[in-house]
Amino acid sequence: MDKLLWKVLPISALLISVALFFYVYNSNNAQLDPLIKLVGEGDECSLFPYDHYWISSKRILTSQGIISGSVEINEGRIASIVEGYGKKGSSVQQVIDYGDAVIMPGLIDVHVHLDEPGRTEWEGFVTGTKAAAAGGVTTVVDMPLNNHPTTVSKETLELKLEAAENKIHVDVGFWGGLIPENAQNTSILEGLLDAGVLGVKSFMCPSGIDDFPMTTIEQIKEGLSVLAKYKRPLVVHSEIQQDSKSNLELKGNGDPHVYNTYLDTRPPSWEEAAIKELVDVTKDTRIGGTLEGAHVHIVHLSDSSASLDLIKEAKRRGDSISVETAPHYLTFSSEEIPDRDTRYKCSPPIRDASNREKLWEAVLDGHIDLLSSDHSPTVPELKLLKEGDFLKAWGGISSLQFDLPVTWSAGKKHGLTLEQLSLLWSQKPATFAGLESKGAIAIGNHADIVVWQPEVEFDLDDDYPVFLKHPSLSAYMGRRLSGKVLDTFVRGNLVFKDGKHAPAACGVQILAK
Repeated sequence: MDKLLWKVLPISALLISVALFFYVYNSNNAQLDPLIKLVGEGDECSLFPYDHYWISSKRILTSQGIISGSVEINEGRIASIVEGYGKKGSSVQQVIDYGDAVIMPGLIDVHVHLDEPGRTEWEGFVTGTKAAAAGGVTTVVDMPLNNHPTTVSKETLELKLEAAENKIHVDVGFWGGLIPENAQNTSILEGLLDAGVLGVKSFMCPSGIDDFPMTTIEQIKEGLSVLAKYKRPLVVHSEIQQDSKSNLELKGNGDPHVYNTYLDTRPPSWEEAAIKELVDVTKDTRIGGTLEGAHVHIVHLSDSSASLDLIKEAKRRGDSISVETAPHYLTFSSEEIPDRDTRYKCSPPIRDASNREKLWEAVLDGHIDLLSSDHSPTVPELKLLKEGDFLKAWGGISSLQFDLPVTWSAGKKHGLTLEQLSLLWSQKPATFAGLESKGAIAIGNHADIVVWQPEVEFDLDDDYPVFLKHPSLSAYMGRRLSGKVLDTFVRGNLVFKDGKHAPAACGVQILAK
């Protein structure tokens, strides 16, 4: 009898564990922690201790459209897609059923300042990538400033890679910087590109960072001639400083505590002047041109009038050029920014409501290619919240964790569809940055996935878990948003669920080859 009991007990324990597994995961409100305790600790990279499993939903956004069905994930990649809710493959063992929640490709944010090494107190790889995961962003591309030293050579890129090691909770790629020194000494620029940056970033006006000086159009041409050989993009902050109006002409009467005073110091003509110079160069990027293979990408477009018209014309004539804008330009307007609230300061500035509506038209019509956050954090003392001085405060909107709900909340009022949302935040960013195997739920791709509830509203208040270094600096705090992120998978690892992250930071550094 004793021998029989010892044989039966392990089998009984196994059956109970399996039964508990299916009970937990066939509920939309499943909690992972009890399951993990039952089946063992598993891989520290994931809150779900399986390499081979399925996820199901009545709304899965695939590369072929929205379906009701299941996605098979095996060793970090999408192995198969089965249409028909409740239908799975023949050897199904582990299934996460999300019911009505949307399963969508993870967001790819190609414009993020993580500030490490050197300015981790502003933001760092740990806090920034935790925030990304909590917002359904599965890949970010880090800017070459405001870290110190800036990423403008092979050696400074190596410092960046070392700083990121074992700290990233999502996949991270890296832009290098184009500055006068490496534009004039192309061996430095080539070394940076050979080391794996996805492209390079330049400023056509002062960047605010001493070791990242602005470039002239001639220096940009030099950089493009190198980039053409590598077929990697130049991303450009497109403003050229013009003479500012006198204090008497400023809408805010020169009062630095009034937002319009700052707005008037950076008029749309700054963007127009820079883009005029750029599109004069991009004509050579056409097939057969002297810069064929180079590509110019204009970041955070704010002006929806003459600047946008110049880009549209350059596209029509076949130039290799693209443009992005950011959610803050699509959400806020100058009329609603309170006096002294420097959280809203950024450059180019947030313009009026009419301009915002025209930007939305350009987004929905496809004239703006993609969206990115331009997550640009700092420390409270530089944002000058107490002083409320728009002219002296650091410019930048802190937003990385809120990319998805902010875009959806504003976008659904303008008729934005789930397909368009994913195109702007996943597919097009992946193509632009050369991120193969990302940006779509398709067989063979990385299992980079966000699960979220578009209809669920939440308050972005002090009780909401925010993982940014300085949440109070974000202009989005205090808002009511739609679109709650439930789970985030990166290369098949469940890295975020119910306000919790996987124990280990197992994101991958992405380097160009």
